[in-house]
Amino acid sequence: MVRFAPLIPQGGVVLDLACGSGRHSMLLANLAYSVLAVDQDVSAIETIQSSFITPKCLNLEQDIWPLHGASFHGIVVTNYLYRPHIDSLPDLLEDGGILIYETFAQGNEQFGKPSNPNFLLNSGELLAFAARHGLKVLAYEDICVDDPKPAMVQRLCAVKGMLKERIPLQFQG
Repeated sequence: MVRFAPLIPQGGVVLDLACGSGRHSMLLANLAYSVLAVDQDVSAIETIQSSFITPKCLNLEQDIWPLHGASFHGIVVTNYLYRPHIDSLPDLLEDGGILIYETFAQGNEQFGKPSNPNFLLNSGELLAFAARHGLKVLAYEDICVDDPKPAMVQRLCAVKGMLKERIPLQFQG
């Protein structure tokens, strides 16, 4: 998340979907992005004093997608998966907008919760999602992590259209 957040075009609004306590909203606000922090319970994020963060309480799992017609320069989703509305996300992105998505994947059941297959990505599911919507994949991982606790995760960073900035080089030879 930290590596790819600067690729989100400046001046637009970033959606932190299922924002939880707001750790990503705070990171984005500290990078001077305006953030719409959405969750079914925004009590934790409402305690954050930042003019860059707008909390919004929404039921993201209702039949009608509550964000229909909205537009964002970036979308961040972590530790959340609700398949009935996942295909709505690319429609919310402006051209050149960045999607950063990370959540639990198959195999996580060996580490505990979530273990329900409804909340675990299938192998390559985020790649198939990006291909289905014509998103350009900038980075993808399907890995086991140890921090903050052992888990199987998939991570995707993708752009709608063309990337407007260069990807910062992390490794130098």
